[in-house]
Amino acid sequence: MDTISVIVPAYNIGPYLGRSLDSLLSQTVPNLEIIVVDDGSTDNTAEVMREYAEKSDKIRTIFKENGGVTSARLRGVQESTGDWIAFMDGDDYVEPQMYGRLLQNALNAGADISHCGHQVHYADGRVEYVHQSGKIHRQDHRMGLWELLDNRDVSMSLCTKLYRRKLFEGLEDWMDSSIRNNEDLLMNYYLFDRAESAVFEGNCPYHYILRKDSASCKGITEAHIFDPIRVRRLLLERAAPDMKDDVQQALLRNLLFAYAQVDVNPQRKQYESYRRRVREMLQKERETFHLLSLRNKVLANMICYAPWSFHLAYGAFVALFQREEQH
Repeated sequence: MDTISVIVPAYNIGPYLGRSLDSLLSQTVPNLEIIVVDDGSTDNTAEVMREYAEKSDKIRTIFKENGGVTSARLRGVQESTGDWIAFMDGDDYVEPQMYGRLLQNALNAGADISHCGHQVHYADGRVEYVHQSGKIHRQDHRMGLWELLDNRDVSMSLCTKLYRRKLFEGLEDWMDSSIRNNEDLLMNYYLFDRAESAVFEGNCPYHYILRKDSASCKGITEAHIFDPIRVRRLLLERAAPDMKDDVQQALLRNLLFAYAQVDVNPQRKQYESYRRRVREMLQKERETFHLLSLRNKVLANMICYAPWSFHLAYGAFVALFQREEQH
């Protein structure tokens, strides 16, 4: 049977790592390699890693200087030996059948990527099921890329996917490890672009834990606003001619979302320089506004020509953008 290597980047997650590793050790698939990469932690993460490595020969540990989650993932891929590669964040956990099911779907469909939905556990106890349709569908090369960019039916996350090993050839030379936000989309686009096909099942065996101290809950930062824009510009450089318009549309949508994030924020004056920068970027893309839906075209023109009107339309913004990309 094919071997799966699960890469677990770990940075200062000592209190949560044990649950994550227990969930991996409980997987029903027999041939599993677990590679935990300590990215320069300063808490007891390394101690937990060593403790679990002594318990199971399935677990391998790597210790490196802090370089960010992308560098940790790439190091794990380098050290892995599996036929298939998967990623899990070290403070999340997965259900026992997850990787066996992803592998079986991939083999049944002859696909290079197999993926699924996920559950989001909020700090207040709420649980949201994302992409739980219950259906299985196959994606050809173009559909996989388009649905990834659209981010409605397919998550940008690396952690809900199983990848054939060959897809990673050349990835390290292309990835920008300085990007700390939307790095999942950047890596995923490369991998989906190399895949002939993918298969998706609308079940949710991955549990994403949104803690109060998670990076996702720490408010607006420069990287939070501008890294996703950088990512989409990098994708434009890589995109084949038949995908250029789709990626350009994704860039425009992200500029709209970035502007809205700072414009409707209660502390908007604190982020005034961010708002101006995003507006200037959007103004430079006016010749491509025809790619947007009518709704988004109206919003883009409001920002460019009458930004005061966009701010006044805050309530409408919430309704209009509730399904836009917010990973």
